[in-house]
Amino acid sequence: MRRVGVELEFAGLPIKEIARLIREQFGGTILTNSAYENTIAGTCLGDFRVELDFQYLKKKGRDKLDPEDPFALLDEWSEQIVRIAAEQIVPFEIVSPPIPMDRLGELELLITNLRASGAQGTDSGTLYAFGLHFNPELPNLDPETIVAYLKAFLCLYDWLVYHSEIDLTRTMTGYIAPFPTNYIRQVIDVNYHPGQNALIDDYLVANPTRNRALDMLPLFAYLDESRALSIIDDDRIHPRPTLHYRLPNCRIDQPGWGIDMDWRNWLMVEKLACDAEYLNAMCRAYMQFLDRPLADLFKNWKDTVETWLTRYCAP
Repeated sequence: MRRVGVELEFAGLPIKEIARLIREQFGGTILTNSAYENTIAGTCLGDFRVELDFQYLKKKGRDKLDPEDPFALLDEWSEQIVRIAAEQIVPFEIVSPPIPMDRLGELELLITNLRASGAQGTDSGTLYAFGLHFNPELPNLDPETIVAYLKAFLCLYDWLVYHSEIDLTRTMTGYIAPFPTNYIRQVIDVNYHPGQNALIDDYLVANPTRNRALDMLPLFAYLDESRALSIIDDDRIHPRPTLHYRLPNCRIDQPGWGIDMDWRNWLMVEKLACDAEYLNAMCRAYMQFLDRPLADLFKNWKDTVETWLTRYCAP
């Protein structure tokens, strides 16, 4: 059974309350790493992390103040001021352990309990660019499999954006920026079958950033850390054998919201990536769409994908 990590970003609850709710459902022991980072170790699913999604404060929380330092009190005051400001726009984030895909539904009760306790999602504030991220393991780490997932995602991107109802604030932040058109053309070419080194190099040249709706850097850092980090040296990149899908909103405060709909949307990428014949056909159609004449500029690729998927998923 393949596994998937889940990340939930939200506001409205203190870190201790979030950790308590996780322990209440999944068991384990709460470890206070700092004022901004907790680990719930040894749950029935593995180790969860809860952290304020702000590198500066997480680092400050780990540093020990020297009581003999005459500037220690000033440093502590400045940290508290930054914390108060950060908590108005910076989310706490739950980072799950890798969960077997057939047990993902166990997170739904946690989401319900967080909502009942006052968790606030993307729609609760004009500056809340909060996301739901999936980190699915790949069925294979060979270049052909990785390229198939990239092709499938690029073909379905417009459809995913539409069905995910992406919040304007999240779009404006640039965290989930689309891939450049020239890179899309390069990858969806049915003759694009690079080896691992070329695949990573092509990606880095076109995407020297973490801010993509499908962030490939954790996977590429896992496969070849020195190559992947040669252009982007960022300690927020954690090597792991997974994709990092970060497009959906986190609407945790909305009654009935859960991860199921966005997970079903992602499963269309899975389905397409594993069907070489249909994937090649869609890549050719998308290339033709990108090459469309001026008279067809206002046609919508999302609508074309909808038609394709309706036929594809028909019994």
